Amino acid sequence: MSEPLPIRRAIDRLLDGTIRIPGFQRRFVWEPQRAALLMDSIFKGFPVGSVLLWRTQHRLKRENLLGVFELPAPDKDYPVDYVLDGQQRLTSLFSTFQWSIEPGEADADAWLPVYYDFAAQEDAQQSRFVALQEADFDAEQHFPLAVFFDAVAFSRVTRDLPDERNEEIVQVQQRFLEALLPVQTFESEDRTSVAIVFERVNRMGIELDVFQLLTAWTWSDEFDLQQRFEELAEEFADFGFESVGEDTDLMLRCTAAVLKNDPLPAALVEMSGAEVRESFDLVANSIRRAIDFLRTNFHVRHVKLVPYASLLIPLAAFFSERPAAPLTDDEREVLTRWFWRSSFSHRYSGNPQRNIRRDIQEALKLRRGEESVLDEISVVPDPTFFLSHRFSIRTVATKAFVLLLAQRGPKSLISGQPIVVEEVLAEPNRSEFHHCYPRACLLADGVPDPQINSLANFAIISRTENRTISDRKPSEYRELLPEDDSILDSALIPPSLFEDDFDRFRTERAGALADYLGAIVH
Repeated sequence: MSEPLPIRRAIDRLLDGTIRIPGFQRRFVWEPQRAALLMDSIFKGFPVGSVLLWRTQHRLKRENLLGVFELPAPDKDYPVDYVLDGQQRLTSLFSTFQWSIEPGEADADAWLPVYYDFAAQEDAQQSRFVALQEADFDAEQHFPLAVFFDAVAFSRVTRDLPDERNEEIVQVQQRFLEALLPVQTFESEDRTSVAIVFERVNRMGIELDVFQLLTAWTWSDEFDLQQRFEELAEEFADFGFESVGEDTDLMLRCTAAVLKNDPLPAALVEMSGAEVRESFDLVANSIRRAIDFLRTNFHVRHVKLVPYASLLIPLAAFFSERPAAPLTDDEREVLTRWFWRSSFSHRYSGNPQRNIRRDIQEALKLRRGEESVLDEISVVPDPTFFLSHRFSIRTVATKAFVLLLAQRGPKSLISGQPIVVEEVLAEPNRSEFHHCYPRACLLADGVPDPQINSLANFAIISRTENRTISDRKPSEYRELLPEDDSILDSALIPPSLFEDDFDRFRTERAGALADYLGAIVH
């Protein structure tokens, strides 16, 4: 145990940059009211826990902000103490008491000042301190803690206080001037030992999630897992898949599938940091190829259109095996059937871990040239699917339906020109998907909403075309279409649409969609 650290000394050391936050630490997450509760505990002499510091002669390449504050660079002749445990407390103390650094412009509203409340009851359970918005501050009731360690400012604020309150606040200030933070300092230049200490300390306290543990476990001066994921997110943004890189749970599950053939991120903790670092390029390339497979074979131009983001996990595992080998025609056929069958059977709904794990193993067998049952998934192409599911771009059924339509190479209803599905699907929204049988007509006939909005009544129709069609009955807008049967065929729209018989059209369209799906999945 090192010498206890007075709060004022801790603030000074943060200000001179000799106490810092390593890049593998979690972000500051305490709410201002929790910081106010910490002040109350210090004031009442309650234990607040110790601070664990790692002392090193070498600066890290990646460091975090201290809450909303960027700390100055330390004197290079001094060793640096990085916070391994106690960051939330130190950041709360610094944010409450420091007065010389302004928060980042974007973060200016992320912190509320903490005040001593003269009106609070003297009770062991009730806090004497509150975090307040400026509009809630009452100068007669609240005293700012921000001036406690600034003698000039403290004197100015207390100048007009009644004697009784002046004496009270001086006693409160004295508690904080005398308060000591228990400190342990761990000195080592061995980065692996530091990661182990960080992991074990946090496991004994507030558990980190697997991503935070793995970030510490794998960290080195040349490798930062969090930064690598951020870089992949930027790269994937060019393909509409930015959120894949930002979804740390999905990325970890892909990583676990590639490195451990297991979809559970916890499996990665069994590996050494060096193993993960050395294999990360394989992980990144496997995810890249999985995304490219979806884009190339299913016109997926945005991750929001992937029926299940978890489909990337077995795909990443597949491409990790024989990573340099091109995809064979047989492999493509099996993967394609697996994709459609998984999507239309809602295979990954509910608790899908068992199915994902099975699919990883079967995908690896396929890639190794072994007997695989990856695509042996039960799905019966049923017209009811397209009649019972309503169109909503957020649902699995609608995403699968939209991708199915895109496979047909649809044409514009009015111009007859091929629709550039890559553009339509680049930013999925409802503006390019509209009712074949106009909604206004059906409402006028008293057709129930679930039938109006069923998948069977939707097609890829641009907003401009939809405005042109407006609320005309199909028989009326038929004259706007060219005499070209391939236009309707490309959208799997039966000619019965123009007979203004919605029930017949809806039934025949659902049948046509089911037949086409059957041809794809069998």
